[in-house]
Amino acid sequence: MRLDKFLKVSRLIKRRTVANDICDSARVFVNKNPAKPAKQLKAGDIISIEYKNSTKNYRVLVIPNTNVSANSASELYEETDIVE
Repeated sequence: MRLDKFLKVSRLIKRRTVANDICDSARVFVNKNPAKPAKQLKAGDIISIEYKNSTKNYRVLVIPNTNVSANSASELYEETDIVE
């Protein structure tokens, strides 16, 4: 699944266009490398998102085939403090 679509489906970012903009501005990293919106994700990847005052790191647990409900969206990733 594409990075921008995963960010939207997992509800880490509300809209896919916003996810595209953030990726294009080099504020999203996958496994410590700057990532384009079309980057293909796999389970185990570490996504780092730079916000204004902080950086959040997430480990991808599951790549969904379709959209998921709001209740199960948080099961797609786990927040982590350490970037491997």
